[in-house]
Amino acid sequence: MLGKFARIIAVAVAGSVLAVSGAGVAAAGGKGTSSTQAAAEQVLQLRDQLARAAYAGDVPATQRSLGQMSPVLGDLAAGQKYTIQSDAQQVAATGNDYATQASRVLADPSKAGEVRQLPPVPDIPDLPPPLNIVSNLLKNLLKTVTSLLASLLGSAPPLPVPVPVPVA
Repeated sequence: MLGKFARIIAVAVAGSVLAVSGAGVAAAGGKGTSSTQAAAEQVLQLRDQLARAAYAGDVPATQRSLGQMSPVLGDLAAGQKYTIQSDAQQVAATGNDYATQASRVLADPSKAGEVRQLPPVPDIPDLPPPLNIVSNLLKNLLKTVTSLLASLLGSAPPLPVPVPVPVA
């Protein structure tokens, strides 16, 4: 199953590389480089890792995933290490902000009231306890990162979200 998934990802990445290089994405300031493609693949792996950990209710694994995702999103948002379109940089910056806020609340749940409230994401199920205190924040992060992946890869595989989500 993982081999098939990896092949699908490889085909999608190869197709997007051909589309990006063939279409002359230099307009609007974006370039598809191999390092940007590698960053996109890393973001995809981290997004899926975060979704699996969060929906399993595994707080330490969720914190690790957020800690690994933030630097990559920060690099994409800064636009210095990776050259991407400015709208994708904004999406990366928003995602990095969500990841930072979620990490802060998970490290100290008493700070949950200090985090700005985000609207619910109707197409993504709620997270189980104890991660339900940051459910909308993490769901918006997952949606934002999926949007970023669509910008970087041309399309993004669906979230690995269990249906229905078990509630403990």
